[in-house]
Amino acid sequence: MILHSQETISSGASSLGGASRATRPAATQAPQPAEGTEGRKKTNAASKLPATVPVAAPAPEQIITSLKVMATGYTAGFESTGKTSKHPQYGITYSGVKVRRDKNTVSTIAADPKVLPLGSILYIPGYGYAVVADTGSAIKGRKIDLYFSTTKQVYKEWGKKTVVVQLIKRGNGKCTESMLKSLSRAIQTYKTVPQDLLEEIV
Repeated sequence: MILHSQETISSGASSLGGASRATRPAATQAPQPAEGTEGRKKTNAASKLPATVPVAAPAPEQIITSLKVMATGYTAGFESTGKTSKHPQYGITYSGVKVRRDKNTVSTIAADPKVLPLGSILYIPGYGYAVVADTGSAIKGRKIDLYFSTTKQVYKEWGKKTVVVQLIKRGNGKCTESMLKSLSRAIQTYKTVPQDLLEEIV
């Protein structure tokens, strides 16, 4: 499911990903904040493009373990999955749930089930909360594949990175739509995953 070759990813990540993307709009708009309403609008627009996501990291006591992994990006499209939008299984993960990317709530990712079983809940700096819902033939060991809606988003927002992720719930081998909906509602309300919800999820 990895979208890019290593060479392509590296160039995409260095030119578009990480802090360089966040600082470019700020540098362009820096001289204008005092120019009245128009200046404020531009500054506000630039501030809506942070490198981090608008959710809170888990509390230290929620973290089961931290893992250093290689994270790549993929889409539901032919370039990642070999399926077109006309395929009956287009956008459907190995667990059976539909792929999703929502930096304000929860997204689906692929991982090696021997390392992170299906249903595991992670916090990924720069990406947000994610549930392991998929697998991939190239995703073995300490590798994860993050879902994005488009190829452009993969290049622009991620690329390929080594990142330390925080495991807050080890999965039991399954991921369901009801689980994703419960997590989404909780994160939308609290901007994090409440401990009592983690304890409820089996």
